[in-house]
Amino acid sequence: MKKTETVSARYATLDLWPTADAVDAMLEGQLAAAAAVRSATVIIASAAEAAADRLRGGQGRLIYAGAGTSGRIALQDGVELGPTFDWPESRLLYLLAGGAQAITTSVEDAEDDADDGRKLIADAKTAVHDVVIGVAASGQTPFTVAAVEEARKAGALTIGVAGNEETRLLSAAEFGILLPTGEEVIAGSTRMKAGTAQKIALNLLSTAIMLRLGLVHGNLMVAMRSNNKKLVHRAMEIVRTIAGSSAEAAKAALIQTDGDIRTAVLVARGMSLEDARAELAAANGVLRQAMVKRT
Repeated sequence: MKKTETVSARYATLDLWPTADAVDAMLEGQLAAAAAVRSATVIIASAAEAAADRLRGGQGRLIYAGAGTSGRIALQDGVELGPTFDWPESRLLYLLAGGAQAITTSVEDAEDDADDGRKLIADAKTAVHDVVIGVAASGQTPFTVAAVEEARKAGALTIGVAGNEETRLLSAAEFGILLPTGEEVIAGSTRMKAGTAQKIALNLLSTAIMLRLGLVHGNLMVAMRSNNKKLVHRAMEIVRTIAGSSAEAAKAALIQTDGDIRTAVLVARGMSLEDARAELAAANGVLRQAMVKRT
């Protein structure tokens, strides 16, 4: 039996426990889920570096594939990349078993449709510059496994995230990320421990990819979208901090660059707008490199 599906004798009378004790047990499970990710940090880092290499230069897409809870967690990770790192929507794709309906409604039988997983990868014209991340707590979900297998045949970089060892998803992917969360407090409810570990691992993976692509300077979000008052102020502070300029100069630079933080830093440091854009382009968008003007 898969460990994520094992029925734990410890919680056999959970429904009779005082609510506070049940909540404590569930919290203990959540903390264990976070700890389970520790064993995967090296492979997550390696996968992130390989993914950044594929995506660098403006080519390729991040493609998430999954079913049920795992698919929805994967989607949640992807949609945050736009506002945080200005990752283009055109370079994101979500392949969910059951389609868009599965975002808000359970379409449980769709996870068994391996043919659909293969078809969606083929329809997306998945290719060598793409990075496909398949997520399945069991590691055996036919839809997800088939999508990853098909993507690897097409030459894409493939990453599998699963909660059980020696499973098809982990062996199908070039990088297999095992999150050994074990049995759930509520048997088989992988939205709990397994889901928490998946969310953490995907956060680490996608953020590390963005870090390696130069979309973070120091620990500052230099590619974020400034589309509300709070973020406009944050962008001004980022420019001021990195450029070592006054707040007024940072604000003026952001206005001149239409809110582009990286370009604004260079302008606030004294470059013309034209030169700043050229230096940033030559550095593949990496601000730290663009700050050292070419000789």
